[in-house]
Amino acid sequence: LSSKELFERAAEIVKDYKEGEPILHLKLEDESPLEYRIGPKDNPLPFLRNPDILVGENDLTALSYLHEPAVLHNLKVRFLEPNHIYTYCGIVLVAINPYDQLQIYGEEVINAYSGQNMGDMDPHIFAVAEEAYKQMARDERNQSIIVSGESGAGKTVSAKYAMRFFATVGGSANDTNVEEKVLASSPIMEAIGNAKTTRNDNSSRFGKYIQIGFDRRYHIIGANMRTYLLEKSRVVFQAEDERNYHIFYQLCASASFPEFKDLALTSVEDFIFTSQGENIFIEGVNDAEDFKKTREAFTLLGKGLTAWVHSKMVTNDPHLTHFCRLLGVELEQMEHWLCHRKLVTTSETYVKNMSRKQASNARDALAKHIYAHMFDWIVEHVNKSLHTSSKQHSFIGVLDIYGFETFEINSFEQFCINYANEKLQQQFNQHVFKLEQEEYMKEQIPWTLIDFYDNQPCIDLIEAKLGILDLLDEECKVPKGTDQNWCQKLYDRLSSSIHFQKPRMSNISFIIIHFADKVEYQCDGFLEKNRDTVYEEHINILKASKFQLVADLFQDTNKDGSSSTSSSSKSSRINVRSAKPTPKVPNKEHRKTVGHQFRSSLQLLMETLNATTPHYVRCIKPNDEKEAFSFDSRRAVQQLRACGVLETIRISAAGYPSRWTYPDFFNRYRVLMKKSDMTVGDKKLVCRNLLETLVKDPDKFQFGKTKIFFRAGQVAYLEKLRADKFRSACIKIQKTVRRWLQMVRYQKMRKSAITLQRFGRGYMARRYAERLRLNRAAVICQKQYRMVRERRDYLRVRQAVVTIQAFTRGMFTRRIFQEFLLHHKAMIIQKHVRGWLTRRKFKRARNAAITIQCAYRRMRAKRELKQLKIEARSAQHLKKLNTGMENKIVQLQRKMDDQVQLLEAQLQSQARKHEDELEAFRTQIELLKDDIEKKQEMLNHTMSLSPEAQVEYSVQQEITRLTNDNLVRTLQPGYMKPHAVSATVPCLPAYILFMCIRHADYINDDQKVHSLLTSTINAIKKVLKKNNDDFEMTSFWLANTSRLLHCLKQYSGDEAFMTQNTAKQNEHCLKNFDLAEYRQVLSDLSIQIYQQLIKVAEHVMQPMIVSAMLESESIPSLAGVKPMGYRNRSSSMDKDEEGPGSYTLEALIRQLGQFHGVMGEHGLDPEIAGQVVRQLFYSINAVTLNNLLLRKDVCSWSTGMQLRYNISQMEEWLRGKNLHQSGAVVNMEPVIQAAQLLQVKKKTSQDAEAICSQCTALTMLQIVKILNLYTPLNEFEERVTVSFIRNIQNRLQERNDVPMLLVDTKHTFPVLFPYTPSALSLETLHIPANLSLHFLTRV
Repeated sequence: LSSKELFERAAEIVKDYKEGEPILHLKLEDESPLEYRIGPKDNPLPFLRNPDILVGENDLTALSYLHEPAVLHNLKVRFLEPNHIYTYCGIVLVAINPYDQLQIYGEEVINAYSGQNMGDMDPHIFAVAEEAYKQMARDERNQSIIVSGESGAGKTVSAKYAMRFFATVGGSANDTNVEEKVLASSPIMEAIGNAKTTRNDNSSRFGKYIQIGFDRRYHIIGANMRTYLLEKSRVVFQAEDERNYHIFYQLCASASFPEFKDLALTSVEDFIFTSQGENIFIEGVNDAEDFKKTREAFTLLGKGLTAWVHSKMVTNDPHLTHFCRLLGVELEQMEHWLCHRKLVTTSETYVKNMSRKQASNARDALAKHIYAHMFDWIVEHVNKSLHTSSKQHSFIGVLDIYGFETFEINSFEQFCINYANEKLQQQFNQHVFKLEQEEYMKEQIPWTLIDFYDNQPCIDLIEAKLGILDLLDEECKVPKGTDQNWCQKLYDRLSSSIHFQKPRMSNISFIIIHFADKVEYQCDGFLEKNRDTVYEEHINILKASKFQLVADLFQDTNKDGSSSTSSSSKSSRINVRSAKPTPKVPNKEHRKTVGHQFRSSLQLLMETLNATTPHYVRCIKPNDEKEAFSFDSRRAVQQLRACGVLETIRISAAGYPSRWTYPDFFNRYRVLMKKSDMTVGDKKLVCRNLLETLVKDPDKFQFGKTKIFFRAGQVAYLEKLRADKFRSACIKIQKTVRRWLQMVRYQKMRKSAITLQRFGRGYMARRYAERLRLNRAAVICQKQYRMVRERRDYLRVRQAVVTIQAFTRGMFTRRIFQEFLLHHKAMIIQKHVRGWLTRRKFKRARNAAITIQCAYRRMRAKRELKQLKIEARSAQHLKKLNTGMENKIVQLQRKMDDQVQLLEAQLQSQARKHEDELEAFRTQIELLKDDIEKKQEMLNHTMSLSPEAQVEYSVQQEITRLTNDNLVRTLQPGYMKPHAVSATVPCLPAYILFMCIRHADYINDDQKVHSLLTSTINAIKKVLKKNNDDFEMTSFWLANTSRLLHCLKQYSGDEAFMTQNTAKQNEHCLKNFDLAEYRQVLSDLSIQIYQQLIKVAEHVMQPMIVSAMLESESIPSLAGVKPMGYRNRSSSMDKDEEGPGSYTLEALIRQLGQFHGVMGEHGLDPEIAGQVVRQLFYSINAVTLNNLLLRKDVCSWSTGMQLRYNISQMEEWLRGKNLHQSGAVVNMEPVIQAAQLLQVKKKTSQDAEAICSQCTALTMLQIVKILNLYTPLNEFEERVTVSFIRNIQNRLQERNDVPMLLVDTKHTFPVLFPYTPSALSLETLHIPANLSLHFLTRV
């Protein structure tokens, strides 16, 4: 619906509408009702919306309904919700300026797009660049990328990223760093050609066409630049809130540099030409830092370029003295001719004073002229620095040119810009029309002429004979020509043209009806700007400058064209800036006007573009406030009309915009087929029969060779039929389920009734039986009661009798017990008394005996004490004491003697050991002396021989050397086939080489050892360099190199490597040489071979991964299909009908199995093979995840299901090969979590929390990207809401993730070579005869 506030609104029909009714009942998106009045003229029926499956489609031509609201809605949805700034529109890439820094231009993104077909990945500037690069290499035809759009739309940035792609993919083959120089030209051109405007802080004020040259191997060898229509008026005038060119502000910000002291630079506020716009600073821009980048670019391109800074003071320094000093001209001459002019007649020459205004205009014209020449001079020298002597095979041109412009006041500049856009639009229309025609002819579709807008009449109005430009040049030749007179001539001669109008309220303006809009041009200033007059006297003064640079700048100004025109004929490329203005010549011949020069350069540009294959990038400015991700629908649709995108849509809609391959159509719409149709083997016939049944109008579709073509709206109709079929199927399923539920309910009720009846009858029977049982029980109870009563009476009487008897018997017993108790107590008292008396008697006797013993012992002790005192005073006692001390001294002496003897024995042992070592060294010295003497004698003997004998002796020495070389050469792959050798003993060459090394060690020939190892290493390197793409050869020599390294360790004699050796193997250890240095060299060589092996394997698997993991139907009938846009239906790589370029998961697993089998056959260590598989699985994960993040068409639930199944199959393969412990599965964790993310529910906060907790291997950018790309393929799936994605982002803010979107596909894990000794006995090794090693003999 049209809306004044929102430009368009979406609504849903809530009541059936019949033709002729005045009101359409609608419901808006906010659930509010709306009665939309329909009139035959005022309010026609609103446009139809596309089905939800097509909302957010990455190619506008894939939309079923092609009209302005649908296109605008699709762009808006893609831009605001998933923040996709690129969208295809047929052959055009629409790029919306996000006004934000996006992480989508890194080197990993370039690698992801490199080598991919354009329709396989999400829209991107890199995809367009890759398509151009691929077509250049495939078709051997030059290419062009045309980037257009209004100021601030992002043209320069898009062109810069395209050149960065070419510099990365087509890097120079040598060390000239041409690609760096190409990129370095951008900051230079931005500094001297860009300025701040009200619409753009970095607006390009000139157009440029950069040709990047390639050699036959498609490496960059050079570049060339052409510029168009520099805005010279900005040098002397800037509007409010605008600036002059960046270079002036950069120079003033760097005025403190030592080399700028002589320029008298101050602040930019001090100069008129840099402060007219008042707002001289740009937020977020540091002019001093930018100048450093500019200087670095100048340094890279050439040192001489920085001399131009002196000319800057011409426009900035208010003092004439500085002006003349810096330019090296005479002060008096310049002062005179700035205020006077020369008038030349046929007979005399006059000097006339100029008015103040005339002098100011002359000064401004001179300033503009100097800057324009300096601009051309810099462009010329940039081209020289980018020029190469190598022959150019082809080129890719990048055209960064201004888009259609219309302002409140439009002048000569807007006229030229819009004229250029008319020419480009004509070329664009013809190219689009041609491609549509080629597509129909290739598919053998009956060709019907599509009516498209031809703007040739508008172009003729401008450039034809007696057109606007001719009349302008004619008026410029008139001595007193004025803008008013010229305008009147336009009214008189061009009023008959349908593209020319005269304004009602003005006589000094005219209107041209361009392809994009009507534009009213003000005639004031047209003649002056077209003449671009500079007085001859000023030019002559500059020619006479004492500075050679300034003088050379203006020497060729009297020639037609520019100084670079002549040089262009000397090279194969055109390095001319045709729009370069020239002053008057002394012979008064009229030079070419600006309009004439611009028309010529534009014609040259069109010839260049027509000779190339063009690719189009249309940049759109989403809003005028430069707000990030803010979309103004009105501004966007104006630009879409202006840049021809909507015309592309109209041309596409006029034909057959929707196109399906037969298999895709069959898979998508087979639900509409009958069961009998499914049995037919020919899918084309099935699709033909189905369409003829469903669509009665045969003009609505056409059958091509490989595709079905539909008119606009037919896909939506088929989607409606498909949805109705699904809805009918759902109703039938619901009906059947409801019937089944009711039947189950009835059966339950019937079963319950029968159960209740059964239980009721049972209850009544049980109650009757209970009554019978009660009656019988009552009789029994009565009988028992009577019996109990009688028995109770009997027992009472019996109990009384027994009780009386018991009490009587107890009385008698107690009496007897009392008597016995009295006797027993008397006995106890007697016993204790007798015991006490006996104990007292015993104690008295014992005490008396002890007393007598103590007295006797004391008497004897006193006697002994007295005797001891007498003996202590005698000499005999002293002798006994001395005897004890002597014994102790003797014992200590013996211990000391034993220690001394032990130390002497150790010293003697060490002395003998040192003597043995000394003797060994002496022997070795003697051997070396003998060796030297022998060699000296040999040398003397050789010198004393005759020349013939010397030759014979040298031949013998050469035979020995050639034997070593012959051994190495025989073991090379040229003589030895890996599969033949591996069939005998794995790593046989390594064992043979080691045995030769061991023999050289045995005979103590160090020269032979060195020769063998050096020759082996060099030969392996040579072979691997020659076979750098052969996996089998690389695996073979990796296994042999690592085995040779293990043999050198195993038989080195180092105990750390001999723990697992047998006794026989220890006998084979090296005796004379320590080869630790060679072991290090072999270890480094093994790492290099491993890296080459990974590179070869990844190169083989690279084209298989995406197709096998994401595109192949591992689970049949699961993958959904969407309608194709132009890019999918016109890929740069045309495929056959059966699609031979696709790979299945089985093919990928088979390739992995082949790699693993080859490594196993060659005897490669299982640990190293596991590391290879781990690295390959990382590569599979990286490529798969990167493609998933860059392709909207595969981010669906069905793809997640397919992906999980594929990963499970690969895990099963790992378990089958016993590689599940290698860590390969861990490397697949990111893509596993991505598959889970595609399948999980994405609605509530609980779902967001679950996603954040599960997707730990994915970064926040990756999770958000997948959620933004998620696309429902069926009506029953739902899109992820923006609020849910914002919820995810808020929850993941706490993560300290690296801001990484794509996985680094070039990352390589460090490789480890664990020591694995061989159990093979060298003496049992058998050398096959087919190796031709007959010159080797076993010793």
